[in-house]
Formats: sequence, C-alpha cells, structure tokens
Amino acid sequence: MRHRTTCNRDCPDACALLVDVEDGRVQALHGDPDHPITRGFLCPRTNRFLHRQYHPTRLREPLLRRGDRQVPIPLSDALDLAAEHLLRIRRESGPAAIFAYRLGGSLGLLKEVTDLFFDRFGPVTTKSGDVCSAAGEAAQERDFGVLDAHDPLDLLNARHILNWGRNPVVSSVHLVPVLKEARRRGATITLIDPVHTASVGLADHFLPVRPGGDPALALAVARRLFETGRVRTEGCDPVDAFRDLVFVRPLDSLLSRCDLPIAEVDRLADLLSDGPTAILVGWGLQRRSSGAACVRLLDALGAISGNLGVPGGGVSFTTMRRRAFNVSFVQKSAPPRTICEPRFGVEVLAATDPEIRFLWVSCANPVVTLPDAATVARAIETREFSVVVDSHETDTTRRATLVLPTTTMLEDDDLLGSYGHHWLGASHPVIPPPDGVLTDLGLLQELARRVGLEADLNGSVQDWKRRFLDGSGPISADDLDAGPRRYPAPDVLPIPRVDLVRDLPPEPAVDADFPLWLFSSSHPLSQASQYAMDLSDDAMEATLHPDAAHGVPDGGIARIRSPHGAMWVRLVHDPRQRRDVIVVPKGGAFDRGQAVNALIPPVLTDDGEGAAYLDARVRVET
Repeated sequence: MRHRTTCNRDCPDACALLVDVEDGRVQALHGDPDHPITRGFLCPRTNRFLHRQYHPTRLREPLLRRGDRQVPIPLSDALDLAAEHLLRIRRESGPAAIFAYRLGGSLGLLKEVTDLFFDRFGPVTTKSGDVCSAAGEAAQERDFGVLDAHDPLDLLNARHILNWGRNPVVSSVHLVPVLKEARRRGATITLIDPVHTASVGLADHFLPVRPGGDPALALAVARRLFETGRVRTEGCDPVDAFRDLVFVRPLDSLLSRCDLPIAEVDRLADLLSDGPTAILVGWGLQRRSSGAACVRLLDALGAISGNLGVPGGGVSFTTMRRRAFNVSFVQKSAPPRTICEPRFGVEVLAATDPEIRFLWVSCANPVVTLPDAATVARAIETREFSVVVDSHETDTTRRATLVLPTTTMLEDDDLLGSYGHHWLGASHPVIPPPDGVLTDLGLLQELARRVGLEADLNGSVQDWKRRFLDGSGPISADDLDAGPRRYPAPDVLPIPRVDLVRDLPPEPAVDADFPLWLFSSSHPLSQASQYAMDLSDDAMEATLHPDAAHGVPDGGIARIRSPHGAMWVRLVHDPRQRRDVIVVPKGGAFDRGQAVNALIPPVLTDDGEGAAYLDARVRVET
C-alpha cells in the first residue's frame, strides 16, 4: 500500500514522500511527482533512509545509566524518574537549574511543544543564538526589515544567477532542476565558492574566491558599480556612508584579499547591471566571525544594482518556514537565563547561581553538531541528571543519564514548513513505532501528567495541528492532511526600504602555523550528524590539493590539527581545490575520533550569536 507523508529532517527541500508499505514494513520511498519542488525524486540520504529506519542502533526502550552502563527500563519508570528529578531540582534550585535544549534534527512544528512544556514548568534556562543560520537571518532582518526569500521558481525569470556559496547538488538537490531549467532558458549561472564542489557543473563560470575573501569581493564589485555610474539608490539609506565604506580600502587590497583579478570583478558588476540578477546566499557563507557583515554586503549589492523586489532578482537566503503557523502561545515568559548555543559546553560548565543540574536534549546530537565537541561532551557527562530524546543511539545518548526513545520521520505525525520554498506539508505515520515508543508530543504529555501540567498539554495530535495552524492563515490542518499546499506568499519579495551596511568587516587573521582553512561541509550521505550508512571504523576522508598534503600520498593517513584539537583522516587529493583549503564532512562520530567539530573552537559570528565554523584553521601532520 502506498502512503503519503513529508520528510521532516533539517533540509530546505521538505520533500513530499510516497511510501510503499507491505506487511507493516516499509519497502520503498519515492518523491511525489505531483509536488512542484520534489518532482518525483529524493536526495541520496533519503533514498537510503530505510537503512537508518531498520538499523540496529534504533532505540526501542528507555535506557538508564547505572555506573558505566545504560540498562533498559520500562517507559513508565523512566518518565516517573524524569518527573521526580525535574520536581526535586526545581524545588531545590529553581527552574534556572534546568536547561531545555532543542535543535533542528526534526523540523516538525509540534516539536515546539517541548518549549511550551518547559515554559510552563519554569520557565527554565533555554538557548540563545543558532548554529545554523543566525548571522544571515540577523543580517537580512536588519537590512530589509523582513526575513524571507523569492520563490525558487522565480529563478526562471532571472537573466543571471550568482550562486554565492551554495552547493545545491548536496545541500538542496531539488534546486538543481530549477537551475538547469533557468540555464536552458538563457540564464547564466556564476558560482562563487572557495571549494570546488559538485555544483561547479551547474555553473557557466566558477570563481574560487579566497576563504574569507567574500566581503572583499563584494566591496570591489560595489566599488566598480559606483565608479562606472551604475548605481540605483531608491529606497537605500545611508547611501553616502555606504559609498564611503566601499572606498575605504584600495582596490588592489580588495583584489589581493579575494584573490581574483579585476576582470572577474568587472564581470560580476556587469552581470548585476544587466539584470534581473538573483543572488543565492549560501548557508556556509555566514558561518564566519564576519558572516553577518558579509551577507549585508551581498544585500547591498542587490540593492544598489536595482535587483531587489523584481522578478528574477532578490538576495535569497532563507524562507520563513514558520510564517504559516501560530507559535505565539508557546513561549509566554522570558527565560531566567540563556545558554549561547555555539558556546554550549563552556557556558553550561561555567553556569552558577544556580548551576545547570538538569539537562533535557531533544531533536539534537550536540556532541557532534556543535563547536568545541569535547567540551560539549564533558558538559553533558557532568550534569546531575540528563535526558536525551532520540530515535537512535548517538554520541549524545551515550552520555545521558536517561535516554527516551522517540519516533522516526516515518512514524511521526506533524506539520512541516520549508526554509527553501513556499510549500507546506504534513507528516503522517506510515508505520507504527515499536511498542512503547512515543512521539515527542506523547512523551511530554505523559511527563506533564506527572508534574501537574496535564491541562497545558492535553489534546490529540490533530488538536495540536489545528492549534498551530488553524486561524493563523488561509491553510488549515485538514487542508494539509489532504496533501501539500503552497502558502500564498508573493513569488517576489517586496523590499520597500534597505538599511545599507555601515561597518567594514575585519580582515581574517593569518596564521602561518595553521595554513589550511577547514571546511566542514555537507556530505551526500549524511543529514548533519544523521548518517544514512554505517560509519566505517576507518578515518574520515579529508579532501585537499596534492600540494597541501605535505607529501602524504592520495589515500594516505595523516592527522589534521587545529589550535583546538586533532583528528586522523584519510587524505584525498583533488587538484581542482585551492591550496589553502581542506574539506572534511560535517557530523561524524565523536567517540571514534571522527567528529570534525572537535577541532572547531566556540567562536561567535558578528551578529545573531551564530557559530563561526568556517573560521577554523588546521595543518596536516604526518
């Protein structure tokens, strides 16, 4: 029998799925051919999801730590124990001693009930900042007063597309057919990226900008637009201050910093002037200490070249996946304090008056996904009581006091928006979960009954879907149960006013002892830390130019070291790469020494409290 659902993992595509089930077991996953974004195909990760669904590491019962071991216990006992410690620690130290941490391992809207539970129970300590897109979001909210993007199909109206740092072949595969169709219609595509990625094949022209040189390139292009009189300033402010900013550094200095010739700068200026020209902003671009400033410079380029608010134009970073949903009731009270997400480990360990005694983790594997992995691991290990909710064993569950199993995306029931397009969907359980395994909502409702919050969390899944959706817009929960619906946002994002950037980002520091920029990049077989295939006990692959390998042969084992940590890798030579970069898959396995975030310090972006993952520098050691 074929069932309909929606992928809920952290990806901009939010694919509509058709699932074949026989005798209670999933046989195959297909992309919905009728969905205008999914178009009948799936990414390699989701194509391999059944390997994960039926993997031996699947959690089927709660686990309680007893000494060095985690032993199975009944679900009712596990929830009694969690409730007992929550009530006791709140009574002894107050709700600030409890830290509820939730990330985006599942993007279902009903996962926000976790935030509601801990708001009503406390409010407790929560996170601030965001490791995914904080700097870019802060930049565009400051520049445009709104955070949204053009419909991806509007790229078909573009004459030119500047793909500034995206790798859609890996990280947004359903954008690929749109880009191919745009080229067939005559659009040119320019890829700007320090790394030679698979998406080079989608481009007419590739600019291997120096790592961290994107702001210098944007400033150089803006300078040429001013110098040649091709600037439109309607709706832009402050124009004079921005022009002064553009001319602060000599052009030669800007060219040296971005490591590109003036001809390429002039070519970009010509493409922007010969619009409509769309700028696609990559998520990795803003994961630097100057990430927000860089995005603001791209916003300014779109503005002064007249490419905002027009079909085929725009500076598109992310769409607002929550805009169709009512989440106003979730967080009623200000938290007593926050823990900055990119600095999770250091701040949890340093917290006093009161210390963090109880930790709740859901939709997350922070030991692998956050910077400063070793400190994050230590912070979790040293809490008095920690609960991790997950469907599979991870480096984080292995450190928990109590592990609560939850549903996979094929067993879940939820609402989904996208941060890559304007379509909404619903997930439906196409198979039942293992006996005794509850959804995140089900776990919280059982916990609420034990701590006096039953009335706050009562209701069926459908009741909660209606609460999040009905009355907040033109699409109802019943509509989404019948199939995906497009939220009626405009294809072209109107931008009436632009606040131009005023501050010059600092030059990246040079460190001769660590000459390689570390790119922890998306991998076609992993969704963040969720690998679709088994991780090998062998070393992770690290790709670099042969001249940067210090004599280690292709396929040879070496150690890469940052000022923060080290890991063993298998070097893969690629002469197409710059000589100052090395590329390692993000995610991995901390306990096997294969987690790249063990090398990355907890450095913040210049706005939004984001994580500057791509500021890390390493060297190769033999």
